[in-house]
Amino acid sequence: AALYMSRSALLPSVSASARVDHTRRSVGATGTDVFGYASNINTLGIAASWEADLWGKLSSQTKSKYAAYLNTLEYKKLIQTTLIASIAKGYYNLLAYDEQLRTTKETIILLTKSVETMQALKDAGQQTAAAVEQSKALLYNTQLSVFDLESKIRQQENAISVLIGRPAGAIDRSLMSSQSVPATMNSGISLNALANRPDVKQAELSLQSAYALTDAAKAAFYPSFSISSLSIGLAAGGFSSFFKPENLAAEIIGALAQPIFMKGQLKANLKITQAQRDEALLTFSNTLLVAGQEVSDILYTYKALISKNEWRDKQLESLTKSADYTQQLLRAGEATYTEVLNAQKDLLAAQLSKTNDKLDQLTQSVNLYKALGGGVQ
Repeated sequence: AALYMSRSALLPSVSASARVDHTRRSVGATGTDVFGYASNINTLGIAASWEADLWGKLSSQTKSKYAAYLNTLEYKKLIQTTLIASIAKGYYNLLAYDEQLRTTKETIILLTKSVETMQALKDAGQQTAAAVEQSKALLYNTQLSVFDLESKIRQQENAISVLIGRPAGAIDRSLMSSQSVPATMNSGISLNALANRPDVKQAELSLQSAYALTDAAKAAFYPSFSISSLSIGLAAGGFSSFFKPENLAAEIIGALAQPIFMKGQLKANLKITQAQRDEALLTFSNTLLVAGQEVSDILYTYKALISKNEWRDKQLESLTKSADYTQQLLRAGEATYTEVLNAQKDLLAAQLSKTNDKLDQLTQSVNLYKALGGGVQ
């Protein structure tokens, strides 16, 4: 609406008008005939007024309003990008919870077998009751985590449902293992890529608007030419012969005004717009620097996460072997039950950490999408 009004300022104002002027004044040498003379003028026609944009004041104001309008579109894009990123992160969190639940249930099966082994060894006189109860406690603790994960899964499903604008319920999804992440990301991000960010564009548009307002403030110092009245219609003293050709009348009043003394308002307005322009320039520069920092941080974080994959796999391989070996050594009477329990706990922790590693990688991918401007196709 503000943009439409600003553009309309370049056009003339046109209106239909009807007017009745009745005047009475005193007459006579000494004005003794009080209000004794009366005159009537009745007019009907079209009136227009227009200001010429000689120095670009009005066009500069229009440019400022247009930049403000584009700023609102970028804000809309920012909201869309934030929403998409939130949905994507929520979806990946849901897949991670599913994977953690699957890993936990598989571990419960192994721990159940471990309890049975401990019980068999106790019955054979090779283990104590304490060993059996310790293995059961680890099993129960792992089973308890299932309820927490199931609760998190339902809460995450409900959160995603709200984001996509539907009632709470189940979310169709794939497996964490089916999600692929790139082995590397290009670290050479150009300024053109950062220019797609809504916050950078908003800062740029605010700067353009500030420059346009400064130009308008400068133009206010120069003379302005306007047609304050341009009318054509009918004018007569009475209505009996109003619509006759001889009653046609036209009037045009033009004005050229040069500001001389405005109580310092023009200078103050110019200083204000110049200060706002300088502020907008600093904001734009800072926004661009922060955008570059965010992208750089994400790329280095992603690189570090990818580097962990090789060592995490080696850790899992070693812990898997350790869990198997301690079980065998326990049966042979060469290992204690605490060694077996610690190996099983360490293996479960490493498996859950691997899932979290992939979740972090997927999350950083979403962060990079948002940091580069996001958007929708």
